[in-house]
Amino acid sequence: MNYDHILIRFGEISTKGKNRKSFIERLKQNIRLVLKDYPNLKYFSNRDRMTITLNGEDPEALFPHLKQVFGIQSFSLAIKCDSRLDDIKATALKAIKDQYKPGDTFKVATKRAYKQFELDTNQMNAEIGGHILRNTEGLTVDVRNPDIPLRIEIREEATFLTIRDEKGAGGLPVGSAGKAMLMLSGGFDSPVAGFYAMKRGLSVEAVHFFSPPYTSERAKQKVMDLAKCLSRFGD
Repeated sequence: MNYDHILIRFGEISTKGKNRKSFIERLKQNIRLVLKDYPNLKYFSNRDRMTITLNGEDPEALFPHLKQVFGIQSFSLAIKCDSRLDDIKATALKAIKDQYKPGDTFKVATKRAYKQFELDTNQMNAEIGGHILRNTEGLTVDVRNPDIPLRIEIREEATFLTIRDEKGAGGLPVGSAGKAMLMLSGGFDSPVAGFYAMKRGLSVEAVHFFSPPYTSERAKQKVMDLAKCLSRFGD
């Protein structure tokens, strides 16, 4: 199956009000920064979701980068199709057939952002689930713990289907809550404090006091390594 998009879910950003747009724009900037080595990617965002069009880029190479971006609750490989019932049914069936093996279970969960769509969410779950069952063998429904959780998000401009979710770092985008200074030692507490400050949206500048001969070059290198680790999560 040709997964041509990555669908990104915001999590905590969704609780914001009139300033939500600024949080989303900051998140988009941060994602562009960590994915700067993949020039073919195209980005689109609205109030609820962000999508990345792959344009031939390897999605598996992007996952480790996206997992370290604060502000992302979860993300999934997605297939895009027209928001027409026949197209959605055909795409859902092909996605399941490429994924399942006899004995597997599945569940359909629909989100209908486009309220004018002809079926509501429960009707869509039943329609798509029935279509899949009629055209496969050895596959059953499990609404509690399915092997294949098929999600369908219907929008006016397009519909996105996903199967596997990847957990994000959560929190708020780095830089959305201003800047802070971090006293970075070679111990455990200060880098953890920096990590959680960044998760709350702060852009962190670290300072370390290197005092030879009381501190060694080895201690200095340890601090530099810690700073490099923290920099993976922010600018």
